[in-house]
Amino acid sequence: MKSIALCLTATLALTAPVAASAGPDRLSILLGSNHVNATRSFQEFNPGVFLTWERQLNYSVGLYYNSYKEISALASVGYDYEVATDFDVGAFFALAIYPGDGDEFRYSAGDLVPLAGLQARYKNVFVQFIPADGDSLDALFTFGLTFELN
Repeated sequence: MKSIALCLTATLALTAPVAASAGPDRLSILLGSNHVNATRSFQEFNPGVFLTWERQLNYSVGLYYNSYKEISALASVGYDYEVATDFDVGAFFALAIYPGDGDEFRYSAGDLVPLAGLQARYKNVFVQFIPADGDSLDALFTFGLTFELN
């Protein structure tokens, strides 16, 4: 729990200049995931909530129930490109806290884990693709709903 508080504090410090200019533009609700070709059992129901500030880059912070059955905090930066009306694709980079499970990842600094991937949004539905190392899974798909706040 201490690591989550530390991550949230750092995240707030990093996003404060963006957040100070206006409230968040988007609320996203993470619903679940699919671990592709997993060699072990993962939690696939991953409820979470994220706030996003949409600028030239998108900045998001949030909490979610991770695949190891713990609460994780996450901060991300991403870029989206509008392909068509109501349809965006993009890429993102995130740092997430996986309490007690950072050693499960090939790259981590303690329980702080870097994540990167591709994302798409059609109207209020989003999906993300995160490639993996192939040891315990090949890739991770996450999905949920997103809503404009402004």
